[in-house]
Amino acid sequence: MRDRLHTLLEEQARIRFESGIGAAEVRSWQNSLPAFLTDVVDAGLGHVEVLLEHKLPHNPKRVDVVLCGTHPRRGTPSYVLVELKQWSNAEPAGDDLVRVPHYPEPVLHPVEQVRRYCHYLVDSTPSLAEQPGAVHGLAYLHNALESGVWRLSRYEMDEYGHLYTMDTRSRLVDRLRALLDTDPTTRDAANRVADDLLNARHAPSKPLLDLAAREIQEREQFVLLDEQQVAYSSVLQAVERARTNRTQTVVVVLGGPGSGKSVIALSLLGELARRGRSAYHATGSSAFTNTMRKVAAKRAPRVRSMFKYFNDFMVAEQRGLEVLICDEAHRIRETSVNRYTRAEVRERARRQVVELIDAASVPVFLLDEHQVVRPGEMGSLQEITAAAEALGCRVEVVHLAGQYRCGGSEFFDAWVAGLLGIGYRRATPWSELVTREDEDFVVRSAGSPADLEAWLLAQRSEFRGTARLAAGYCWRWSDPVVVDGTKALVDDVEIGDWRRPWNAKPDKRVPDAPESHYWASDERGFGQVGCVYTAQGFEYDWAGVIFGPDFVRRDGRWVARREHSHDPAVRKAPEEHFHRLVRNTYKVLLTRGMRGVCVYSTDAETQEYLEQLAR
Repeated sequence: MRDRLHTLLEEQARIRFESGIGAAEVRSWQNSLPAFLTDVVDAGLGHVEVLLEHKLPHNPKRVDVVLCGTHPRRGTPSYVLVELKQWSNAEPAGDDLVRVPHYPEPVLHPVEQVRRYCHYLVDSTPSLAEQPGAVHGLAYLHNALESGVWRLSRYEMDEYGHLYTMDTRSRLVDRLRALLDTDPTTRDAANRVADDLLNARHAPSKPLLDLAAREIQEREQFVLLDEQQVAYSSVLQAVERARTNRTQTVVVVLGGPGSGKSVIALSLLGELARRGRSAYHATGSSAFTNTMRKVAAKRAPRVRSMFKYFNDFMVAEQRGLEVLICDEAHRIRETSVNRYTRAEVRERARRQVVELIDAASVPVFLLDEHQVVRPGEMGSLQEITAAAEALGCRVEVVHLAGQYRCGGSEFFDAWVAGLLGIGYRRATPWSELVTREDEDFVVRSAGSPADLEAWLLAQRSEFRGTARLAAGYCWRWSDPVVVDGTKALVDDVEIGDWRRPWNAKPDKRVPDAPESHYWASDERGFGQVGCVYTAQGFEYDWAGVIFGPDFVRRDGRWVARREHSHDPAVRKAPEEHFHRLVRNTYKVLLTRGMRGVCVYSTDAETQEYLEQLAR
């Protein structure tokens, strides 16, 4: 009541979250929390334990309020998750989205938001999954009248999601009293209930594992061949050793583009779920993680919670999981800290690879050392092995020799290595490498970007399948602009009189264009130029690649030119790393195609070289 709660929260947030707190968030605390907590006290629940900004396990999201107490009839633990909104008006925007005045983009319906928080908390906390009916959710629009948001109240409600407004406050109070015991003598019990939640072990719950087993393993039968099956069996054997002998084994799976690393990862996740083993999948790529969530959890959205990011395990319980599957592990960074992390925290932060190893009894790392495309990415066999041995872990390494992308053509791997000067491969024209068995894979060059785009359209039309055009990061990447009242992408990639936009930026939605995460998998991605960050980890049938002025041929060798790069991170890379990062970028772009690739360079000397090798 002294208007100091938001100040205390701001002080504690800087310590607990180890990051800066925005003024808007502080204002929301100041405006929303006293209003809601006053209602809690008026409901006779001043004795319940209150958790504010409760961070979800292995996830950056936070629940506004969690009320912890006991159920009035059963005497069992009862948790009420609350999402607070200051909105006074809102309109449905289709499906589970709503449009709020002064918000630039639609946002998730508050009932759906708190419902997903409830599902996530139960799915990642086995002790809660074992107590059906312990978790409840509600959204409270304390500045809104029901008449101002009445269309929102028609959204489907359930135990995990109810909606209340300023003029339905009495119904809110009744709901809270039905879920939490008003007897003040239950204060100590409420305290224990809160401590139980704060100290709970976090891992996929049994119901979530059952759901994942059905969704992943049974929906799609992956056929693993040769070394793929070796890698799969090595992990399962290590899991059994960990359970019987309490040992920790690190499994490293090395393979080039299209060698089946992600197929192994999904197969493992499905099988481990079927066996009831606690496992998560993690990557360092936002586009890759979001697409994996979309693909693997197509019919069961809750399964998405099993797909994490590497930096979600910064404070994970040691060996809290049985298996952590680290896909695209070449994207592991030095640490999980970010630019907001305070200096003293930065000094004691552990290396990211150590956090990932510590998180599970069997950490699995799947990687391609030639796909490191950003400074600070350091996932390699040497780094992982050194960290594992320092922690006393057994290390097993599996090499994937096969090629299942690029038409299964090992000749194409050799051609790309020779083209880019990787290893000791000699640059050889495609026609001299190709054999009768390889005639299904197509390599071409185009004389202009328009010809390149036309070739992709022709392949897509004649042979069907997916086609994408990608380029080196050599042009600026603008925010969307408003044209005739509608957001539109900017034609940043300009070569002569040919102009196309980059794919949409993350979190910058544009009508008729896929979100950046889905550029490679959404058919609307054709017509935009993809960059390495949206292409990496994905595949499409026909790949078009534009070599920009950042990577050119001079006097019979490749030259990486910093002044032509528009990638802020890569431009800052030390000289000894810059060339490797740019070269790896083009290796990634060249190896996305399943059936063929067509290349073009903006530089005349480089274009001549490409034409010689693509003939």
